[in-house]
Amino acid sequence: MAEFDAIRPYNDDEVPAVMQRLLRDPELLQMFARYRFPSLSRWLMGPLVALIGGRLRRQARNIHTVSELQQRLEPYLDRLIESSTLEVTYSGLEHLDKDRPYLFLANHRDIVMDPAFVNYALYHAGHPTPRIAIGDNLLQRPFVSDLMRLNKSFIVHRSLTGRREKLAAYQTLSAYICHSIASGESVWIAQAEGRAKDGKDETDSAIIKMFCMSRKDESFPDVIRSLGIVPVSIAYEWDPCDLMKARELEQRERTGGYVKQPGEDDRSIAQGLTGYKGRVHVAFGEPLQAEYADAKLVARECDRQILGSYRLYVSNYLAFERLPDAPQIELGDWRAQFDAVTLKVEQERFEQRLATCPVEQQPFWLLQYANPVISRAQVG
Repeated sequence: MAEFDAIRPYNDDEVPAVMQRLLRDPELLQMFARYRFPSLSRWLMGPLVALIGGRLRRQARNIHTVSELQQRLEPYLDRLIESSTLEVTYSGLEHLDKDRPYLFLANHRDIVMDPAFVNYALYHAGHPTPRIAIGDNLLQRPFVSDLMRLNKSFIVHRSLTGRREKLAAYQTLSAYICHSIASGESVWIAQAEGRAKDGKDETDSAIIKMFCMSRKDESFPDVIRSLGIVPVSIAYEWDPCDLMKARELEQRERTGGYVKQPGEDDRSIAQGLTGYKGRVHVAFGEPLQAEYADAKLVARECDRQILGSYRLYVSNYLAFERLPDAPQIELGDWRAQFDAVTLKVEQERFEQRLATCPVEQQPFWLLQYANPVISRAQVG
């Protein structure tokens, strides 16, 4: 539909042209060269770009649809996950019907890997992969926008400042999400704007209200049921971006604000993709089908499921114990959940990682890992 052209993912008939444009984009090819040949690229960038571009164009000859592209990318995602994690586990997929679409409402820790892990789980379980909401603040360069829209991402306009422009953008976003679900396409979107950099996951009721903006002539409970909202909880044993987040949180606390450096989002994406994550667990909740009277009740149920199914690791408990002014929470003998080898290894890793964090930023580093323990205790 033309009304969604500015935000929607690319259609199958657009894939070949976009692929050709991407594989001749010098900035993208230079990025690949620096990633694949970090030393040689300093001296032989031109020949490496030509080599990589030619190889990628040959590999792309048989890619004509989004599905074919995802099938080609799947082995690379597998290797990326295997190289950056110790273990990836999933739960709750038994609650989902492969023949119906869902609106996956998820906590948000990593820019790319959160939806990637959800995609990975659904793909390997035989479910269609969802369309992915991504903020326009991450699409500053044309090739990034092309890459994301090729991979079923749609754009959320967050950089608008005018009230009317924001309202119109949210109306279009609401209509697009509802259109996707009605067309049999699942959707992934974060429970709040931006990542939970302090580790505190909380569903923004404004997101729930946005879902319903384009369907004001229908009852709120009926709209919520029709969307098939599935709360999703993702837990990383170790966050590759934890030091970057701690620096930002400390600066915000100290100065009242934070200004991103040029290329900071790109570095966050790269670190999140390749950095060590340890164990990762993705928990799919049960679709919301009850009679919810308002957005706050929906948000509360999403929080109950997301926090209640959040997998706590050694890193979380150790951070809580070390956190200054931690609330009084009875943890019991949490160490009994883990074997002696895991406790020893992760205790050492905890101390090593904490030691790399500047002293003034350490409370904020600890908070990222401790807050899930506090949140879990609050939901019982």
